[in-house]
Amino acid sequence: ATQQLQIGSNDGNSDSQYYLAEIIRKKSRYMAPEAQHWYEKAAEKDNIYAMIQLGRHKNDFCQKIGNCPPFKKTQAEWFAQAKGLVLPKAQEGDPESLYLMYEITLNREWLEKSATAGYPLAQYWMAISERQGEGFFLIPGKRDASVKKWLLLSSEGGYPKAMMDYLEILHREGDTENIQHWLELAVNTGYQAAVSSYGAYISHTPDKLGYPLDLVKGYALFLLLKDLDGGGGIKRFVEKKSDSIAEKMTPEQIEQSKIVAQEWKATHPPLSFFP
Repeated sequence: ATQQLQIGSNDGNSDSQYYLAEIIRKKSRYMAPEAQHWYEKAAEKDNIYAMIQLGRHKNDFCQKIGNCPPFKKTQAEWFAQAKGLVLPKAQEGDPESLYLMYEITLNREWLEKSATAGYPLAQYWMAISERQGEGFFLIPGKRDASVKKWLLLSSEGGYPKAMMDYLEILHREGDTENIQHWLELAVNTGYQAAVSSYGAYISHTPDKLGYPLDLVKGYALFLLLKDLDGGGGIKRFVEKKSDSIAEKMTPEQIEQSKIVAQEWKATHPPLSFFP
């Protein structure tokens, strides 16, 4: 996406500037000067997410290599500006603003308020935080029940990572019918983890959920996944799984899969790791 975001950034679009900065920072693994430049451009247009990143920046690496450009504001000034813009909306109960106050302050009360107000990302992080031991639960089983509740609410709000975590709970409970339901909803968001699982299950590599065998569609999904490279072992996994499915197929089926892959790409959201 870098090329497209560069065009939007040069045209002054603050969302493009923010996401371009995100890509550069994550590739560099530190606040590279170019990332800082685009964060500041976005922040000057009141992009709260850019202000938060500028407030969190650490200069350790660029100090070592001696190329730290001066920042236009201190970390505290960026956080103060972000808070000034967000707090009035948060006080009115805006769910995303409540979540942004959590990101600015790291005060868990804001996270819970946002989750209670129905913000799916906050609901997901409530589940994660409780699963990691935050919050107080006196009665055995209440913590697990609360984690499940937040993951379900976030899933119902459309957040794909919550759907996949909720699926793990359903797997443990043996709820096959709901597993299929939530897996297919997650697939339709474009989340790569869901698409790869679904493609494996419908091609019976392995057959875990009792789907009818569909080698053509399963292989088509892995053809699409080959376009992604999110680091780690995902690319090797996709290539290995593709080879396993292809071994069961005829040349005609493989050609048909290529058509199905293009049709899927034209009618579904783009695949993503949702970083």
